[in-house]
Order: sequence, then C-alpha cells, then structure tokens
Amino acid sequence: MELRTSDSNLNQIEANYLPAYNRSNLNQRLKEKNVVYSQQRSITILMLPWLAHGHISPFLELAKKLTSKRNFHIFICSTPVNLTSIKPKLSPKYSHCIEFVELYLPHDDLPELPPQYHTTNGLPPHLMSTLKRAFDMSSNNFSTILTALKPDLLIYDFLQPWAPSQASLQNIPSVEFITTNAALTSFSVHHLRNPSDKFPFPSIYLRDYEAKKFNRLLESSSNGIKDGDRVQKCSDLSSDIILVKTSREIEAKYVDYLSGSM
Repeated sequence: MELRTSDSNLNQIEANYLPAYNRSNLNQRLKEKNVVYSQQRSITILMLPWLAHGHISPFLELAKKLTSKRNFHIFICSTPVNLTSIKPKLSPKYSHCIEFVELYLPHDDLPELPPQYHTTNGLPPHLMSTLKRAFDMSSNNFSTILTALKPDLLIYDFLQPWAPSQASLQNIPSVEFITTNAALTSFSVHHLRNPSDKFPFPSIYLRDYEAKKFNRLLESSSNGIKDGDRVQKCSDLSSDIILVKTSREIEAKYVDYLSGSM
C-alpha cells in the first residue's frame, strides 16, 4: 500500500493525491463508464468524512487544496446538522467547485438519536455507538447519492467500510483519507496488525493504563462490528493508496514505516 501525504505542493497534487488518475489510468476508468476524458473535463470527487468536526474540517481543507489549481469538482457529504456549521467556513470563491450534499440518517428506528444528534458535537457519550449504527444504516441512502452524482472518485474516512463497498458496486474507485498524523496512525496500525511486537520507535509508547484504554476503544462494538475491524477494513478497501494528513519534512520515518505496514 502506498501512502501519500497532504502537504504536497499543488504542482504535484494529481500525482501525490490521486496517482490512479494519471492520464492512462484515468482514461481506462472513464472508458469503462463510456466517458471521454479531455483536459478541460472536471474530475468529480465525493468526500465522506466521519461525523465529527475534527474529521470534516481536514476533508474541507483537502477539498480547497485540490480545487485551488486543478480542475476538480468536490462534493462533501455529511448530515444536515454538520453541514449547517461547516458551510460558513467555506469562502464564496469556492462556491463553483465545492458543494455540500446532505446525508440523512434513519431516525424513526432510532428515536433516541434525533437529527440534532447526527454529529459527535454535543453527542452524549452513551449514544456514540448508536450514532455509528445510524451511520451504517445510511448506507443505502449513500448509495443513492453515488448513483445520482456518479463521481470519478470517492474519498472516505476510517470508520465506514460500507462506503468503499458501495462505491465498488458502482465501479467507482475509492481512497481512504486518514485525518490524524502519521506518527499516531503508524502506531495504531502497528498495534492492530502486530500487537505482540514492540513499536520500532520507542519514543512513542503507551503506559499500562493507556494501553488498556486504547484496547477498549478498539474492542468497542457498534452494530456488531468492532472499531478495530472497521479501521482495518477501511484501509484494506482503499484503492492502491491511502492519504494521510501529515508532512514528510516532519514525519518521514513514520510515513515510510506506515507505507510498509499497510
């Protein structure tokens, strides 16, 4: 698995963010969809972050960077309550190339999770598992959005393996974007895949009580799926690359280690 960092200069964004979209590969993908690619044609990307502001904001920043000097059209998909708070953060200059798409979570079947709780912001802790379950249950609604938009690429977050699965059913490539830094990500991946081995960078470690808490998080289950399994499945389903919010100048050793671990 190849990793790409999100600090690349704009002259290399197509290579660094979307290497599957070089001319030959992109033409092949578009021919499969009976679309003729031209230099002027915009590339449509649908983004689906986890329902937390700390995840939506990096996706929005990535969208801004991609559209600033490339012919991308970005759709950012989230719940209405999240989009209401994120829309004011988008300058009008991006209105022609970044749009928001509302994703409705089922609430009739989950009366304890009304629409104002379709976000982690202000969510009572005991409803976190219910929010993940509701997000899972929105899979069919998301499939309808994919069908309507027909994006060239899906960029998704770390807790929703159903998203790339739905995209695959419609022959849409998908790439995971990890919004945490490479050090934390590489440590977490190592812990998931090699729990009995020591992390090769001893400056990063967990105390006993921290390790117990970390393991509880990975073992926590929503809708019958452990969070650790969600994280691993999302990485496994990413098409050829994984995007990470990092800087090679700062975290090169963690980026390299992560590239060899996934």
